[in-house]
Amino acid sequence: MCGIVGYIGPREAYPIVVEGLKRLEYRGYDSAGIALFDGTELKVAKTKGKVADLEDRASKEITRHGNVGIGHTRWATHGVPNDVNSHPHVSNSGELVIIHNGIIENYESLKQELITRGYSFQSDTDTEVLINLIEDVKKQENVKLGKAVQIALNQVIGAYAIAVFDKNKPEEVVVARLGSPLAIGIGENEDEFFIASDASPFIEYTKNAVYLEDEEMAVIRFHKGIKIRKIKDDSLVDTYVQELQINLEQIEKGGYDHFMLKEIHEQPKAITDTYRGRLLTNEAIIKMAGIEDNMKKFLNADRIIIVACGTSWHAGLVAEYIFENLARVPVEVEYASEFRYRNPVITEKDVLIAISQSGETADTLAAIKLAKSKGAFIFGVCNVVGSSIARESDAGAYTHAGPEIGVASTKAFTTQITVLTLIALRLARAKGTISSSDFRTHLLELEMIPKKVEKALQSDGLIQTISEVYKNASNFLYLGRGYNFPVALEGALKLKEISYIHAEGYPAAEMKHGPIALIDENMPIVVIATKKGHYEKVVSNIQEIKSRKGKIIGVVTEGDTQVKGLADHVIEVPETLELLSPLLTTIPLQLLSYHIAVMLDKNVDQPRNLAKSVTVE
Repeated sequence: MCGIVGYIGPREAYPIVVEGLKRLEYRGYDSAGIALFDGTELKVAKTKGKVADLEDRASKEITRHGNVGIGHTRWATHGVPNDVNSHPHVSNSGELVIIHNGIIENYESLKQELITRGYSFQSDTDTEVLINLIEDVKKQENVKLGKAVQIALNQVIGAYAIAVFDKNKPEEVVVARLGSPLAIGIGENEDEFFIASDASPFIEYTKNAVYLEDEEMAVIRFHKGIKIRKIKDDSLVDTYVQELQINLEQIEKGGYDHFMLKEIHEQPKAITDTYRGRLLTNEAIIKMAGIEDNMKKFLNADRIIIVACGTSWHAGLVAEYIFENLARVPVEVEYASEFRYRNPVITEKDVLIAISQSGETADTLAAIKLAKSKGAFIFGVCNVVGSSIARESDAGAYTHAGPEIGVASTKAFTTQITVLTLIALRLARAKGTISSSDFRTHLLELEMIPKKVEKALQSDGLIQTISEVYKNASNFLYLGRGYNFPVALEGALKLKEISYIHAEGYPAAEMKHGPIALIDENMPIVVIATKKGHYEKVVSNIQEIKSRKGKIIGVVTEGDTQVKGLADHVIEVPETLELLSPLLTTIPLQLLSYHIAVMLDKNVDQPRNLAKSVTVE
């Protein structure tokens, strides 16, 4: 999740922009850069690495003076993290400079058109395409910068928050937004302006801010104020100035108490971002280049092997059910940490799917290398562009969840399941193992999942109440069947990770083969009992628990009455297709673990002994 910072006014811009970038470090990034105008020259310094590395480079390479500056922390999307791909990007003429959050989806076609017009490109980014498109429009149409930005943005497809500066017009900065947040801070005397992804970089300078809405742009002029227009129709928009009421720490977490809670609530957007451009319901197709380009490998595979660790392993278990049901292909799910130590049988007709949020998990990388040496085709599913797993894989798909700062994964799990579901559906369509009508039904239902996740999140207050009741329990048992057995495992893991309460996940039918001996009036049992699938069997399991005085927390489909009559507490989730239910049933389990940990005063975002990415074996 990139970060934008900018300043125009009477002060020195450099310290304001650099400190602002530091305030945005929580967002996650892999490179940083700054552009300053000293009254004569446009100075740019950028580097792979941290803001501290940028400061070191800037001290050596540029004069750090000037009253106009823009800065950026980049989280790679198009192009690997390196100095060249870092922002800001300068146009071919050297006159225009841009910073950009988001993705320009049609950048390749725009790039090819610009190449025919004589433009050249130094980076692999979509952003360099955008700044040259703006320059081309400015020259071809003979218009001012603001108009050129507007015309150019009407030609792009994707999401963006941008700040653009023309060294020939040093009194203004042009900003625009679609899908990525952008705030403008207004100085006390309205003679200086601050630009940022959120208010944290300028909270110490002003409490007054304007938040651009989607498809709005603003021309910010030193001493002349802000003019906001609609990008599509050029109509003027009233400037609504808000007074900021929150402190710096709250802003950094987007108003949430912890990054984990923020990320739980980001899941509707994260899932949407993951299937955006891939799930085309109107055309009844799934479009994924990594699958299309390697379809024969998948269709001719004897089996699919999924390797992963932790939460990603649980996502792989869900995928096993989905792939076998839809695409009718054998699937094995392996702990990456054990895979290479048992001399596994791997052939050239195997497809290995490696799942990792960070793309740097050491055990998963080792499993990839082993499978590769045996001739298997490697498909990576990860969140970090340019990561080791992305580079080692033959093909892959990014989850586009945005950086996940909380150590306990939440949106990584749901976005991984989303990607894997898309793959399974695409393979099923190619193999003819799903009818056209069922395929369309699955696409439509998957498209509705973000709204249903939003509804599931509305149970937060109820889950807080339940958490208060069971926060002092020594042990928890989580039960599920079918697609929701892995969700039970994931729910237990979340509770262990951040509250340090012992918890176990089991297939509900396995309860009678051991865990039932643990059940008494002090044992909370979380049972996932949605109406689709093995509902009656799970109800029987609940009755067995009740007869032994266990305390039951049921996760049920909206409107359920049977489990409600048996359970001590029920948490409802919206109804959906059985294979998509894990995307909903995991939500209350995430919230339950979060609230219990908070009530026990645990460090939710950085639990003891755990790292976000396990990069050593």
